[in-house]
Amino acid sequence: MSRSAAQPLFALTLILVALGLLVLNVAGYTQPVESLMLRPLAAVQGWVAVRFSAVRDLLTSPRDIAALRARIAELEAENAALQQQLISLQEEVTEARVLSALIQYARSQPESRYLAAAVIGRDPNPFIRSIWISAGSDQGLTRGMPVVTERGLVGRVAGVFATVSRVQLLTDPELAVNVRLQDSRAEGILEAEVNGDLWVNLIPQDANVQPGELVLTSGLGGSYPPDIPVGRVVSVRKRDFELFQRALIEPGVDFQDLELVLIITNFQPLPFEATSP
Repeated sequence: MSRSAAQPLFALTLILVALGLLVLNVAGYTQPVESLMLRPLAAVQGWVAVRFSAVRDLLTSPRDIAALRARIAELEAENAALQQQLISLQEEVTEARVLSALIQYARSQPESRYLAAAVIGRDPNPFIRSIWISAGSDQGLTRGMPVVTERGLVGRVAGVFATVSRVQLLTDPELAVNVRLQDSRAEGILEAEVNGDLWVNLIPQDANVQPGELVLTSGLGGSYPPDIPVGRVVSVRKRDFELFQRALIEPGVDFQDLELVLIITNFQPLPFEATSP
């Protein structure tokens, strides 16, 4: 058989074989053979895929870790900024609440004029109980001006500079205030002891002083306006052999939590050096 005649016969044979395999495949007869041949190929393919994935992770992990660290740092910065905003908002709410209370107090005392000031420091000397406020002679403050909050008397201006002032607190043993007990109408002198306790001394023995009674400034002596709340009576010490009784006072003001105060600017006290209790 010549070469030219063998080629069509070979092509026809291939076509018939292909058609036969196709028919066998459709009929399902080639599946066992395919399974036998694909089993080792699948194992090889799986081995190659695992090794390729490991190499890819090895090559890309440093970049992913760097991106993850950058994202974590970005989120931490955002969280810190949000926390700072939250703190600022909380401080603003607190300040607004305090200002609202101070405004209500000022409205309840229309005969007085007030200047608000922030508490910016405390005297480090444990024997001189005072605070520093953010107002001074530039704002018209002078020594002796009373300082209050919505809860009552804080003290008086003891030192004035251009933009700041020092306020002597009621808890300073060097300060004395003439007071009156609201219910019994008894008068006495409010003084602090070294430990910070406040006592009303020189109360007449015949006065019927009771715990819970409100203590107000009396206005005597010219150092403070009358009727500023000071605190309430906690207990009374009365002894028959003493000329006077005395009362322990719980102040209305929390001196450890002062943030804003009011200075009564239209009250003219007696000269500071000559001021008596």
